Amino acid sequence: MLKQFSALGIRRDLQESLKNLGITAPTSIQIKTIPVLLNTSSDAVVLAKTGTGKTVAFGLPILQLTNTDSTHIQSIILAPTRELSQQIFTNLESFASNSPDISIALLCGGVPIKPQIERLKKTTHIVVATPGRLVDLIERGAINLEHVAQLVLDEADEMISALKEAVDVIIKKLPKNRRHLLFTATMPGTIKQVVQNYMSKHVTYIENDMETVGHSGIEHAYIVVEPIEKLDVLLHFINTQDGQQGLIFCKTKAAVNKLAKKLAANKFSASALHGSLAPSIRNRVMQQFKDGYIKILVATDLAARGIDVKNMAYVVHYHLPDTYETYVHRSGRTARVGASGLSLSIIQAEEEQDIPDFEQELGIQFHTYKKADPQSIAENNTLIWAKKLFKTKPNKTVSADLKARVKTIFHHLSKEELVEKLLANYLAETSIETTKKEHKTKHS
Repeated sequence: MLKQFSALGIRRDLQESLKNLGITAPTSIQIKTIPVLLNTSSDAVVLAKTGTGKTVAFGLPILQLTNTDSTHIQSIILAPTRELSQQIFTNLESFASNSPDISIALLCGGVPIKPQIERLKKTTHIVVATPGRLVDLIERGAINLEHVAQLVLDEADEMISALKEAVDVIIKKLPKNRRHLLFTATMPGTIKQVVQNYMSKHVTYIENDMETVGHSGIEHAYIVVEPIEKLDVLLHFINTQDGQQGLIFCKTKAAVNKLAKKLAANKFSASALHGSLAPSIRNRVMQQFKDGYIKILVATDLAARGIDVKNMAYVVHYHLPDTYETYVHRSGRTARVGASGLSLSIIQAEEEQDIPDFEQELGIQFHTYKKADPQSIAENNTLIWAKKLFKTKPNKTVSADLKARVKTIFHHLSKEELVEKLLANYLAETSIETTKKEHKTKHS
């Protein structure tokens, strides 16, 4: 029989909010974590991949333990990106919809700081923040952390690796008797160092019912390609996905921009997401992706934190990540909450030797994804060309006289004959380009 939230000790008002959200049965990590956070005061490290319901696991206990008779900040929740912070804040507000006395504030960068300073002058029990903005507010003397009892680090491994200096500043400003709750998908050395330096000797370790990332509904695969064919192989793969949503990872912002432009030029519904984009643009892109208007997101690792799309069909590693932890985080964007998904790495021959190391370190097994043959690639590119042609908007600056003269040339052709001629012309041009590329490759 499935456990209910009432059996975990969650009070009725929070249960009602969950019910209204369609959350009726706790996940494995929630069953393990909630009673520990509610009934003990010990520090805890919770090891679970993204998409397992971690926000509920720490959010419900944080809300239930909040003393609404107090006007002080009692809990700080840190997340590595603005998007993830906003997601956590929105979730907590939803969980507390039947608990109006609980006051939650969102403090993150990319938006004016003055309204946040004004917000902190009002009663605030829980703060959800990015490290950089919280440090800024601390330095301005705009926030009082003297009564903070709990510090939650969500996606702790990602945050410590990228934002350790800011996290250290925050931890040192908190009361000595605060409680630390770390939620992480992996346990790199940086996390172990935080545990050793800041947490008590009696830390509770909680791990989800998955020894490895491989037991989570994710299919791991790779394709070995030549550099010259990498984009064509990616385009072929995307076309086989029937318009499903996916996430493509690149190592750098420049690579993200370049690939996103190429996909858009080929009339795919794609957009870039990285930290250098203006906050308003990032917000719009994220919302359009969540709403399904954008089908493909090309992103850097840190920018992709906070993306929670339940039906994401695939993740593509256009560049194999440098660390095993990054691979876990990337792959965790698909197969959310019990669903299945594909994590596909498009690699070059020299990278294939790294695959066994990923398998051994993460306890997963890759299989080789069948690469499309040259004929299939060529046919796919032809279909992409046809779609581009179909979606091309008429040029309204062309004079009526020129249009009339062009129509005169084609007026005796049937639709079928015109299509055949256009297709023959395209194939002839691409054949010439292919020959040039092959010649250049042989002599480079």
